[in-house]
Amino acid sequence: MQVAVTPSGPVQGRRVAVTGLGAITCAGIGVEALWSALAKSTAPESKRIAPFDASHIGGPKELRRFDPFTLYGLMAADEAWLQSGLTGPILDAGSIVTTGIGGLQTVIEQLRILNEKGPDRVSPFMVPMMMPNAATAAVSMRFGLGGPAETVTTACAAGTHAIGNAARLVASGRSTVAVAGGAEAVIVAIAEAGFRNMTALSNGDFSRPFDVDRDGFVMGEGAGILVLEEWEHALGRGATILAEVIGAASTADAYHITAPDPSGHGAIRCMELALADAGISAADVSHINAHGTSTPLNDLAESVAVRHVFGQSPPPVTSIKGHLGHSLAAAGALEGVVSVLTLVNQLVPPTAGTVNVDPECGLDVVIGEPRALDVDVVLSNSFGFGGHNGSVIFRRF
Repeated sequence: MQVAVTPSGPVQGRRVAVTGLGAITCAGIGVEALWSALAKSTAPESKRIAPFDASHIGGPKELRRFDPFTLYGLMAADEAWLQSGLTGPILDAGSIVTTGIGGLQTVIEQLRILNEKGPDRVSPFMVPMMMPNAATAAVSMRFGLGGPAETVTTACAAGTHAIGNAARLVASGRSTVAVAGGAEAVIVAIAEAGFRNMTALSNGDFSRPFDVDRDGFVMGEGAGILVLEEWEHALGRGATILAEVIGAASTADAYHITAPDPSGHGAIRCMELALADAGISAADVSHINAHGTSTPLNDLAESVAVRHVFGQSPPPVTSIKGHLGHSLAAAGALEGVVSVLTLVNQLVPPTAGTVNVDPECGLDVVIGEPRALDVDVVLSNSFGFGGHNGSVIFRRF
């Protein structure tokens, strides 16, 4: 039965099923490669994506017109769409594929051409390759998605916001289907220099989320995509439902352009709003997929917020950034994918790189080996530069 839509939260309304997942990361191509890597206690040494075959996406001429972040988004979306079993075109279907920075590699390459060969040699495709909405546009065109095609650019919270906003499209009745996620490809010298000079990056080769010796993150890249679908529509066509999106929220710290509010006030409100939107209590949450960047201030502020919402014995926590590094806007999307995989497999992956959990954080961080757990509800958090906070809640089907 269709429930009356109310304005009190983004996901209240029609039920929202997850029917497809896709991923491309340093662990390899596809969701299976990602999940296999996360089961290990050690992380891939390189956070770069190795060369891969994208001939199913297009020919050499077409592929050259995609910045890597768009190609990553298309690769992940293609996997998720295939798993969903949907076929396009779908006139009301939405697409929200986000990025934090967009086509930075294209900008760098075209600046080189400008300086070496002059303005007449700059590619006429530079603008559509570099623009942050390129991945959303490419996904909508590939599958014939004629509904809202939007890009949320809220730094490291953007992937989670994309999932929440796409769920709202489906729940409200605006879209029957929505493709949601994020993509990022900015492991380049200028980006690394910028993050390093603001002391955000680790001096080592691995992130150590919530570890007493954490000193920053390592950069990652990739894409995560979820196909969301109105529940009855999915059941009616015999789709395999992987999980349900039951709540989401977004708030701002209104505090500082890069540093989190140490009180965790914005993050607290975000989690509480997401719980209220889902119609559940903190006690109903089985597991938290944390933002867990491995920076001293962010991990501590997140821990303060989690303990405020969940008390002194929060549910088990993991951060996949220990395995994959921090892929900015793609991070929340990949964490959404992993949250669904955790529900499907009833297994919480460990936090790679973390050995000695900081007692000041006071969290039950899963380390060493995967933890078998009766997981009914997963809360996934993302917090980004600018004070952007995002939470999304998934339930087992």
